[in-house]
Amino acid sequence: MSEVAERIRNVALVGHRGAGKTSLNEALLFEAGVINRLGLVLDGSTVADSEPDEQARQMSISTALTVVPWREHQINLLDTPGEPSFVADALGALQVCESAIFVINAVSGVEIGTSRLWAHAERLGLARMLFVNMLDRERADFFETLEALKGAFGPHVVATEVPLRSGQQISGVIDLVDMKACEQASEGRGAFTEIEIPAQHLELAQSARERLMDEVAEVSDALMERYLEGEEISHEEIVGALKEGVNRGRIFPVVCGVASRNLGTSRLLDAIVEDLPSPVQHGRLAIDGRQVDGDPDGELCAYVFKTRADPFAGRVNLFRVYRGTLSHDSHAVNSRTAGKERIGQLITFCGREVLHRERIGPGDIGAVAKLKETRAGDWLLARSPTSDRASVDGAPIEMPSVELPAPVMAFAVQPKSAGDEEKMISSLRRLQEEDPVIALHRDPQTGQEIVAGLSQVHVEVMIERLRRRFGVEVSLEQPKVPYRETIRRSAKAHGRHKKQSGGRGQFGDCHIEVEPLPEGAGFEFVDMIKGGAIPSSFIPAVEKGVIDAMAEGVLAGHPVKDVKVVLYDGAFHPVDSSEIAFRLAGSIAMKKALEQASPVLLEPMMLVTVSVPEASVGDVIGDLNSRRGRPQGMVPVGGMTEVKAEVPMAEMLSYAPDLRAITGGQGEYTMELLRYEEVPAHIASRLVEAATDAGAAAA
Repeated sequence: MSEVAERIRNVALVGHRGAGKTSLNEALLFEAGVINRLGLVLDGSTVADSEPDEQARQMSISTALTVVPWREHQINLLDTPGEPSFVADALGALQVCESAIFVINAVSGVEIGTSRLWAHAERLGLARMLFVNMLDRERADFFETLEALKGAFGPHVVATEVPLRSGQQISGVIDLVDMKACEQASEGRGAFTEIEIPAQHLELAQSARERLMDEVAEVSDALMERYLEGEEISHEEIVGALKEGVNRGRIFPVVCGVASRNLGTSRLLDAIVEDLPSPVQHGRLAIDGRQVDGDPDGELCAYVFKTRADPFAGRVNLFRVYRGTLSHDSHAVNSRTAGKERIGQLITFCGREVLHRERIGPGDIGAVAKLKETRAGDWLLARSPTSDRASVDGAPIEMPSVELPAPVMAFAVQPKSAGDEEKMISSLRRLQEEDPVIALHRDPQTGQEIVAGLSQVHVEVMIERLRRRFGVEVSLEQPKVPYRETIRRSAKAHGRHKKQSGGRGQFGDCHIEVEPLPEGAGFEFVDMIKGGAIPSSFIPAVEKGVIDAMAEGVLAGHPVKDVKVVLYDGAFHPVDSSEIAFRLAGSIAMKKALEQASPVLLEPMMLVTVSVPEASVGDVIGDLNSRRGRPQGMVPVGGMTEVKAEVPMAEMLSYAPDLRAITGGQGEYTMELLRYEEVPAHIASRLVEAATDAGAAAA
């Protein structure tokens, strides 16, 4: 890679919601001189939370990119959402960074969102640093939080600085590398003074430094030998070993401060530059056992990790260049479509200022607007792929897939204005490019347009953006459960359609027998006509009539499944018989047969997998039982307990908020269709009665 890439740091700010990531992002921008005023999340004045819905909800919803210049380095900061509903943005940001700073609330400690993101960063092999925030809050305890971090993430979590307190207030930090105190007198930019470590803090600081040096010395045998022999280790050697340990995932440094007061941020900026790896140091992108070098003069290889849907600018794509150089007013090939894209104005963001770039090279992150077909997950290449996958130097290449959570909270959506349905669907699909976790489909049985997300908040945010950006007002309601009907015994029926009103009439006559089939067998039609009782040309029409009748069952109007129909007799008229007559006869016969074959109502049964803390298992199982669920067992998985249960879909439509309440926001679940089962008699009678009343009202 180029010397330019040596001075780049790509850093994702991640952590649980409410830990102060956006406040830290704002403080870093202020300290670096990118902005002149320290904005606040509470009054909606931060750079990162620029969308109206982010300001209204006081939380990040989308990843925000900001370039921060510091000590002749370029820090590409990606402030990510902490709300689990918008985890796709955090995962996408981690994919293109070498480093992640985990922001920790000093009161709450290690939260479930932090643990999940840590596991993902570990899979990606990222360098990790932890910033313990909010140390000015009541009940905030740095050392208690540090022990919790060690318990959660292992013994290689080690403090490189500790808080400096004056009475009950935090007034600065103590640097454990150089053993000096940095006292901050005000919240202004660069407003700290180096002082001697106060006597009351000295013993604690020395103990913390010993633990730090133990970790640093383990990076190399030579350093360990010198350290054990009591030799002096220089500042440069400590910093070099620390950086090597961080890059290799052997040391996870912990720093601290108060983002809302701009306390500790200048030292964090120094730590980003000194301790976190550049794209060059972290190594080449390795995919499919191959490495993509960072040659700025090589063929272009850039990955799009975030798409924003804008009604005026079109798609705005954030990308990371891995090889080659993307230039203004050039062309690139989309890996997925193999189509050419004209690269217009390249941009990046420095605070609220949009900067135009002529070119963006390897290791760097930028944005481009108005690409025709490119969206998140696509590669921009110098030439067309040699297969249906992206390729570099003629060999296929594919970014390791991000395993996104499955949407579980579904709503039926319909436009408030007649004629807006097509606009609604196309706009929803554009917003889906921005958040791939959102699922959209049309239920073929109910005819409803279904939008599903990870929570009610997730879907509501999408609907708000649909209104604000595209001018489409819609309403949400619970989706209809796709019930089915079937039969429990065999029955015979006769269907005849006869009409004579002068001239040619209509005549069709058939005898059928219906039989139940096993679950999942579907529909079977058997022709047992002998002796030409019904001409062969009319038999397909009888089958169509049977299928017509199965579309709306005789109990509550739901489709019928798992039935065998045998056509065994009938009659025809040489002049009046026709396809339409036999189709109507088949439908009449089928409706009669279903009524006589002990019809029953079926409901979809879901296999629900719930991941919860051990302390919540009993409450969760009790709640699933109250939903007519049948627990199938539980198993510990990564510090959580995974509970599996079979539960009717009708009982799961409002499960997400209830699970959050039971587990304090720590539980999550997935579900998939397992099979259909007969609805209990008391519930079935209620559903049939409701369907009958609805039909009467419609009539």
